[in-house]
Amino acid sequence: MRPGMGRAILGVVATIAALAVAWGGIVLWSQWTKAPTPISDRCVATAGGHSVAVDFDQAHNATIIAAVALNRNLPPRAVSIALATAYQESGIANLDYGHADSLGLFQQRPSKGWGTEAQIMDPYYSSAAFYKELVKFKNWKTRDINDIAQSVQRSAFPEAYRRHVPNARALASSLSGQTPASLSCVTQNRGPADPGALLAFVKKALKKDVTAAATPEGLTITATSAPVAWEAAHLAVAGVKAYGVATVTLGGRTWTHSTAGLADWTEGPENLTVSVTFAPAER
Repeated sequence: MRPGMGRAILGVVATIAALAVAWGGIVLWSQWTKAPTPISDRCVATAGGHSVAVDFDQAHNATIIAAVALNRNLPPRAVSIALATAYQESGIANLDYGHADSLGLFQQRPSKGWGTEAQIMDPYYSSAAFYKELVKFKNWKTRDINDIAQSVQRSAFPEAYRRHVPNARALASSLSGQTPASLSCVTQNRGPADPGALLAFVKKALKKDVTAAATPEGLTITATSAPVAWEAAHLAVAGVKAYGVATVTLGGRTWTHSTAGLADWTEGPENLTVSVTFAPAER
C-alpha cells in the first residue's frame, strides 16, 4: 500500500459513516415530525410565516379533511383541530391498523361506536365523524387546540397533539383557501393525465360549493367564493402526481409543475375560476 493510501481510505470510510449517520438522523426526524424527507416527493404549504411539508398521500387525505369541513359549513379552525389530531393519531395516513381496534386517519374504534371498520376506513366518513363529535363541545371554537382534540379523542397521551398545532394551522389555512397561492408540490414521477378522475374527486370533495366541468385543455372549476376557489386550486396542485396536473391557474395567478423544485405561483389578479391543464407522465 502506498504511503498515505491508508489515511485516504480511512477518510473515505469516515465520510461514508458520517453521511450514514446524517441520513439516519434525517429519517428519524421525518418519523418524529410526520414529514417527508427534504429530497422526497412532497407538497409544501406556507401560511402565517410557517411552512409545512407533507407527502402526497398526506396531502390527499388533508384535502379531504378540509373539504368535509367546508361541506359541513365549519370554519378553518375546525380543520386545524382535525389535522392536529390526524397528525398525532396516524401521521395523516389512512391506516388499516392501530392500537386494539383503532383504524383510519383518526384511529377511531368500531368498539367505541365510531362506525364500522369499512366506514372508518373511508376518509370522508371518518372526517365527518370527527367533526360531528367536535361540535358537541360548546366552546370548541375558543379552547386550546390540543385540549379540544383531547376532549374528542380521549387519548392516553393528553398533551400529544400540541406539537402538531403549528403544522396543522399552516396546512389548514392553505387547504381551506384562507391563504392564497400557498401550496406547491414537486414530484419526479408525475402520473399520466387523468382529468376525469380529478373532476370526479373535485365534485365529490367540494360538492355544492363548486361547479366543475371538462374542457378540451383539461377542466375548469368555478367556486362560490375566493377561499373555496383557492381550496379547489390547491386541491388540484396536490393532484400533480395522481392525476398528471401540469398547470393550475386562478385568475391571473398560475402554478406550473417543475421537477427541479417547488414552483412559485406567479402574481396576478384574482377571480373565482380555476383552470387546470394536464401533461403526459414524465419519463
